[in-house]
Amino acid sequence: MGITSIESSEAYDRLFLLATAFLLIGGIVILASASMPLSMKEEGYPYEYVNKQLFAISLGLFGGFIAFLIPTQLWEKLGIFLALTALLLLLSVFIPELGKTVNGSTRWLDIPGLPNIQVIDPARLLLMMYMAGYCYRQQENVKDNFMSFVKPMIFIIPACLLLLLQPDFGSTVIILSVTAGLFFLAGFKMRYFVVLVLLLFSAFAILIYIAPYRMARLTNFIEPWNDPLGAGYQLTNSLIAIGSGGLFGLGLGESLQKLFYLPEAHTDFIFAIFAEELGLVGTTMLLLLYGLLIYRIFAIGFMALNAKRVFQSYLCMAIGLWLAMQVIINLGVNMGMLPTKGLTLPLISYGSSSILMTLITLAIVLKIGYENPRQKKNLRTNG
Repeated sequence: MGITSIESSEAYDRLFLLATAFLLIGGIVILASASMPLSMKEEGYPYEYVNKQLFAISLGLFGGFIAFLIPTQLWEKLGIFLALTALLLLLSVFIPELGKTVNGSTRWLDIPGLPNIQVIDPARLLLMMYMAGYCYRQQENVKDNFMSFVKPMIFIIPACLLLLLQPDFGSTVIILSVTAGLFFLAGFKMRYFVVLVLLLFSAFAILIYIAPYRMARLTNFIEPWNDPLGAGYQLTNSLIAIGSGGLFGLGLGESLQKLFYLPEAHTDFIFAIFAEELGLVGTTMLLLLYGLLIYRIFAIGFMALNAKRVFQSYLCMAIGLWLAMQVIINLGVNMGMLPTKGLTLPLISYGSSSILMTLITLAIVLKIGYENPRQKKNLRTNG
């Protein structure tokens, strides 16, 4: 009798890939439905937004393939260079003739021959890589010293200030929250974490108070029916769409709110159209897919931690926190539980740079899982 050792787990996380694929395909289908009226009005062709999204997806898959070829340890070695690059990206939108302003926000780069790039999308990934590397290099300080949180703020605070100048309050909240969450997962003491959370909530409250339009969003989301044809128009129509879906929805392509009643029906408020057409059953399936995807990201991160691949583990956790927060915030906005933030629904909403960078980010997670040591089992053989 002999003993043969074979690998018992797959190199690629199948559940992670399946969840990503189903969300991506479902996103294209619902985007086609939600964007048709607007596309016909603006372009005279029903699938203009779908074609742009498919082009961005193809770029994202190619970029993801390139990212997958790069050993993940290289990202940790780049360290401060990643944070500096993120700051330059956030600053670049303020360069005349380069930055593009839409609806009063200057968040995009207009580069000929390329889709419009919302700079927070690549900058966020670079900042998460930097923070994961910092927590890895400063493991002991993070666990024992509150000031360890202050040191990386030399990059995080300027990044947040640049985001507020765009303005992009939602992304600022996510960057600071992911940073705090990553410190907690890295071993930040509970009493320090509580102080940190209180400081962040105080900062968010001040930022809301000093900006009249943010205060208006806060009051309008609490009572949107007080002004259903004015400040509460978008939210009331979103709630009408979600409520109209019922248990099984009106049917794919049968949404009424997308017929120019609900603004941003193909971007920030695409979940409302999804709920209207596919109902509670469809939205439950959507949430299960997001739950599976986020669960697998954290599972890959904890497997990396068990293999003492600390940087990779922290990076996975940061990505998982970001994805979970963005999904929760987008759904909360659509359902009237949070003020309007202007954040897309990952893998579903229309947005070239968003879908492109999301796919590259997920490819890096896939690479971390691929690099993780795989368990082996022993089989008895005759011999």
